[in-house]
Amino acid sequence: MNAAARENPLPHVINGQSVLPAGSRTAPVFNPSHGVVQKQVALAEPATVNEAVAAAKAALPAWANKPPLQRARILNRFLALMNQHRDELAAIITAEHGKVFTDAQGEVTRGIEIVEFACGIPQLLKGDYTEQVSTNIDNWTTRQPVGVVAGITPFNFPCMVPCWMFPVAIACGNTFILKPSERDPSAANYMAGLLKEAGLPDGVFNVVHGDKSAVDTLLNHPDVSALSFVGSTPIAQYIYETGARNGKRVQALGGAKNHLLAMPDADLDQVVDALVGAAYGSAGERCMAISVAVLVGDVADRIMPKLAERVRTLRITDGMDLKAEMGPIVTAEALARIENYIQIGVDEGATLVVDGRGHKPAGFEKGFYTGGTLFDHVKPHMRIYKEEIFGPVLACIRVKDFAEGLALINSHQYGNGVACYTRDGNTAREFGRQVQVGMVGINVPIPVPMAWHGFGGWKSSLFGDMHAYGEEGVRFYTRQKSIMQRWPDSTQKGAEFAMPTSK
Repeated sequence: MNAAARENPLPHVINGQSVLPAGSRTAPVFNPSHGVVQKQVALAEPATVNEAVAAAKAALPAWANKPPLQRARILNRFLALMNQHRDELAAIITAEHGKVFTDAQGEVTRGIEIVEFACGIPQLLKGDYTEQVSTNIDNWTTRQPVGVVAGITPFNFPCMVPCWMFPVAIACGNTFILKPSERDPSAANYMAGLLKEAGLPDGVFNVVHGDKSAVDTLLNHPDVSALSFVGSTPIAQYIYETGARNGKRVQALGGAKNHLLAMPDADLDQVVDALVGAAYGSAGERCMAISVAVLVGDVADRIMPKLAERVRTLRITDGMDLKAEMGPIVTAEALARIENYIQIGVDEGATLVVDGRGHKPAGFEKGFYTGGTLFDHVKPHMRIYKEEIFGPVLACIRVKDFAEGLALINSHQYGNGVACYTRDGNTAREFGRQVQVGMVGINVPIPVPMAWHGFGGWKSSLFGDMHAYGEEGVRFYTRQKSIMQRWPDSTQKGAEFAMPTSK
């Protein structure tokens, strides 16, 4: 890291300006391919978070009063800039997160799709109207912004997950404070710059970098009305309970342990492709990664040789290599945690078919690399089955039939995403109906819903009532107001003491 990067850490963005308080605490931002610190990021103290909330509060009245079409036009200009700078943003993500460049491009594209959805806000905010709900009385509903809202986002999707939140939030007339992961914070500042270039008024979108101190300040601030979070389940539960206790509307998406159920009639080459891409893409650092293969009947014996060979030959190197299939882990601490889980699996008695530990690509020996790891004969009591590893580790568990596989999936504490591979229509239909998981793929390994459908799991994967983005996102960032109206000439004289009814 050069002296300039050390002396000039990445600043916050508050009220349209870069803010770097004197004496700021900082955290290192690594290049995970090389294992070196490439910059520092400022960490906000409560006073800085309070400054961001004050800026958002001051900008709120004018922004909320702006017609939805005018807000949509600004987002349309932002959309054009996101498309224009897609590759620059993807390169920033690869440099700080480590995921391969093509995967980062895909992440940015999925974020762009939410912006496209948010540009339709004039239609999405239309209310309902009933003429003559009672004699000479009309009734209609509107949806109005909730106020100052905040988003706390994880390291694994530094563009896409923030885009699940702020485009919909500001389209609805709210002002927004983003607290991105301090591990890969630069994408947030880059998008803040594009929003300013698009003409977004100062104070409508703010970025504060920080750690638990910043999060707790947002959770406890009386002027923050709603908060959205994506991350691990223990933190999601803490965010939800603390925010709700403070009277905030909270949407907290937690962890996952996603299964893929492979039926004997499935195309096993397709299953191998699905498992390899979904388990090892982005080094398994996805909340929608497949981390458990549920192999029915004789599928395990037929598929394991092909699967093992494919895992052994994964092309793992620096993410900017366009032939790379998997890049490094985000930090040394995350790498140590993943490889510790691998040892736990061995100690618990699972069969280690492919051991990814110790993989070091030539030229990147100091990077935070591990190879793909594959376990067979995993049992439901094992920690590598029960707990979220968040790395390139696939656990294979054998079941005798569909019913046993379905029961296994439904008994897990997480219910984020799931897939079923089969050629049989009835099996697919019954799986979709009976599985207790929020997002389901039939011959689709990573069933992330499109922008207008909404994202969210069940059970310990989601705390709160509404999913992210889509129409549920619009509901989360707005409050319904019902208005009943009649005019004096239509109003009968005399007080009415009975409960009003339609007449």
